[in-house]
This record gives sequence, C-alpha cells and structure tokens, in this order.
Amino acid sequence: MTSGDARITALSRLFTSTGYEEVSPPLLQPAETFLDLVGEDLRRRLFLTHGEDGHELCLRPDFTIPVARHYLQSGASDRVAAYSYAGPVFRQRAGTSGETLQAGVESIGRTDEEQADADMLSLALEAAELLNAEDYRVRIGDEGLFVAVLKALEIPTVWQRRLRDVFGTRPSLDAVIERMTGDETAPEGKLGLLAAMEGQDPEAAVAVVEDLLSIAGVAAVGGRTAHEIAERFMEQAALRSGSGVDKDALGRLKAYLDISGPPPDRAVETLHAFSRETGLELDASIQRLAKRTDLMAERGIDISQLEYSGDFGRRLDYYTGFVFEMHAKRTAHLGQFMGGGRYDKLVELLGAPKPVPAVGFTTWLDRI
Repeated sequence: MTSGDARITALSRLFTSTGYEEVSPPLLQPAETFLDLVGEDLRRRLFLTHGEDGHELCLRPDFTIPVARHYLQSGASDRVAAYSYAGPVFRQRAGTSGETLQAGVESIGRTDEEQADADMLSLALEAAELLNAEDYRVRIGDEGLFVAVLKALEIPTVWQRRLRDVFGTRPSLDAVIERMTGDETAPEGKLGLLAAMEGQDPEAAVAVVEDLLSIAGVAAVGGRTAHEIAERFMEQAALRSGSGVDKDALGRLKAYLDISGPPPDRAVETLHAFSRETGLELDASIQRLAKRTDLMAERGIDISQLEYSGDFGRRLDYYTGFVFEMHAKRTAHLGQFMGGGRYDKLVELLGAPKPVPAVGFTTWLDRI
C-alpha cells in the first residue's frame, strides 16, 4: 500500500465514521458547468476534450461541483446530506502531470449555518492531526463580510463584480482598486463600444463582449482571456460614464482589507471599531462572525491559533461566506494543503429552485 493509499484509507474511515456517505463522481464532467461556475484561474487549467455528441467535457478539476450535482440528481433539494470523497483531480500545472489526489467532505442542506461552519473546521483540524500535519497555520476569512463592505460603501455593480473576481489575491485587488479611482482614460478607438455599454446590465454586457470576441475568433490577447477582456471593457465603460469611486470610499475599503492577523475573537472587536469609525452598517455580518467564533470555541477549537484576514478569499467563484485554509511552512510554496468554506448559491446555480446552504473542505494529499 502506498502512502497515498494509506492516507486515503485513514481519511475515508474518519469521514464515514462521522456520518459522511462516500461517493465517487465520474472523472469526465460537463465542461460548461466548470467554465460557468469556477474562477478565472481554474478555467485556464482545465483538461478539455469532447464527447461523441460534440459536447465539451473536462477531466474532474475538483470534487465540490460534481458532489453538488450528485446531490441534486439523487433526491430532493431541500434535504440534508453529507458526502465524503477521495480520488484524483486534474488541473494543468507547469512541470507536473496535472494529476493530484484529494480527499474531503461536503455538508449540504444544514440550516444551522454557523454551527455547520464550526463543525466543518473541527473535522478539518481532526483530519490534519490524523495526517500528522506539522507546523501549519490556519487562516480564515469571510466572503460574505467582504461583500457586505462593498455594498455598504455603495461600490458600483461593475466594480463589485470585478473585486469579487480577484478577491483572495491582494496584488490583483490593489490593481483593481487603483483603476477604480477614475484616473485611467480609455483609448479613443474604444469609445464607440464603451458608449454603447454605458448603463447596461454588467452580466449581459460582459456576455455581449465575449460573444463578439468569439465571433472574431479571439480566445486570448496578451495573456488575457475573452472573459477578462470583457470585464476590462466594462471597467472602462464605468470610468467613462463617471462611475469611478471616490478616494474616501477606497480608503475605507483598503482599511477593511488590511485587518489581518488577529484571531477571530479579536477581529470581531476590530471590525466593530472599524464599523463605528467608518459609519458602515456591518453589524449583521459581524455578528455572524462572532457567533461562529463562539461555536468554534465550544467545539474545542483553539481560537487563538486561527488568523482572520479581511483580504482572504478562496479563488473559486462559488464561495459565499466562511472560508479557511491551512498552510504548512515546509510546503508553503505549493499552496494550502487543506481548504474549504461555505458555498450557499452553488446548488441553486446547478438547478435547485432556491439557495441551499452548503459547506465543505478538501485536502491536497501531495502537499503534506
């Protein structure tokens, strides 16, 4: 038995013993689903092919979407279900075969969301201990709180979309914020298209630009995908129409993003002070963080060992709330060895009639 097999066996026993049914989604998945629902970074790394019927397929790049599809296909979308999985996923990465082993769990349908979040982090920490993970840090964040800050600052919709696209990568966030000042002037050759886009629904306008690029046979320019080019047009259209954001609002946004490092109980105090000082109404979102933190402590989690970061998000579009990652110092260059969070809109986007609360995590076995 290889070390990977032994680790998968150990994790599978842990997950099934705590009530997670083991499932094994197909290796080939409909590519359209992933192209629509994951972040730009993962879209670039899909292994794509075509079926006999001409439909585009991809090798399974993660488990969360396939497991959510299994949930929808196997019963009513208002039920509670818990799944575990283990197996290979495929993402193109320079210098590697692109195949790696993952194991994890998904909890779908629980309405006690903060308790479910606490339970999920507790199970992830138990899994890390089982795998003998050493000298690692646990970073947590809240995508819902970030969105609440954007709304409270009344950031224009086009910029909210763009900021959410890059949330989780601070240099990219800073670059977008810099463009939001309105100092950038659109080239004269683009003014006709930009004028036509002013005031349009952002999602529809982006789709139109992507379609135009597709008709022209343009897949990428200067390393940017058609989607990124379309988003850039929307940003320039917003600037041209005077939809830049004033520097005071941007200063408050940066101040929120800079809240980084304290454990979540201290972060709650800092966030309340931030809300008072800036006049932003964030009480409901902060209270959710406070309740989740209390439940984690009740669950036996050492809160002092967690780091809250305002600029921390996971680079997949379907996350909506609590997120976390674990990084080991010896393998920090490889990225997180465990990560997950809440994705309450994914099951609805896959076909459920309304949002379904869901939370989960996965482990990259080759990074421990």
